[in-house]
Amino acid sequence: MKKFVLIIVLIILVVLGGFFYYRYYFVFGRGTKAGELNFFVEKGYIWKTYEGRLIQSGFKPQTLGGVQSNEFQFSVTDEKVAQLLMGSSGKLLELHYREHLGALPWRGYSNFIVDSVISVTDPKTGERKTSF
Repeated sequence: MKKFVLIIVLIILVVLGGFFYYRYYFVFGRGTKAGELNFFVEKGYIWKTYEGRLIQSGFKPQTLGGVQSNEFQFSVTDEKVAQLLMGSSGKLLELHYREHLGALPWRGYSNFIVDSVISVTDPKTGERKTSF
């Protein structure tokens, strides 16, 4: 009877571990987004995380006569990427991200984790930097 209970407990732990991995660590998608960096901050009560918002402009409005604007909210876990983004507010960026199915408090508030910056373009001068 003890052996049976132990096997059931182990199966439950493996299933819960697999669910936790799938929900919070499995990379559901990867991609790039481009737009103007609206803001980038470090915030949090217990875990300080980096959070940002990229404004993507579009031309297909939902209402006639308007311009559509999309926001891409993201988190950053890499300190080097965060320091680069701290000085890039108002610039045009291309970001590479990973999408997870759930957010963890020590990883950030968003399911989208930016892991690298592809390019930074200054809209005033047109200067583009791509080597980071």
